[in-house]
Amino acid sequence: MSDLVLQAGPAVFDSAGAGEVFLLARLLFGGVLAFMGLNHFMNGGDMAGYAEMKGLPAPAFSVAATGAMLILGGLAVITGAYVVVGAGALALFLLVSAVVMHDFWTVEDPQQQQTEMTQFLKNVVMAGAALAFLALASTPWPYALDLGLV
Repeated sequence: MSDLVLQAGPAVFDSAGAGEVFLLARLLFGGVLAFMGLNHFMNGGDMAGYAEMKGLPAPAFSVAATGAMLILGGLAVITGAYVVVGAGALALFLLVSAVVMHDFWTVEDPQQQQTEMTQFLKNVVMAGAALAFLALASTPWPYALDLGLV
């Protein structure tokens, strides 16, 4: 039986191109989420109507607050600044919104059910990525501002 060796610490980014690939992952993930946050402001009225239909309290405020959370969280991952707060907030938001906003199991119309399930799965997958960034938050990131609360 072979021994399993797990890398930790700075050695995570020691292989050729690892830092650049990780930066690309941060740009893609954080950029999409920041754009989604901007969309909360550009289409706030429509999103607030949807939030109200789903029973969210203070739907306009909720849309604005989650939009800010997405923008700031996305920028935290991109820049490597306050990653614990940013990635943690993103993971929490994505998991909660998956269950509350995209409850496909309660939808009867098959086409709408499929749309909600796709959105649910998208949020769950992105929450997994946010948790991965959160797990790596204590490791020094290449091409990062490396700012935190401590």
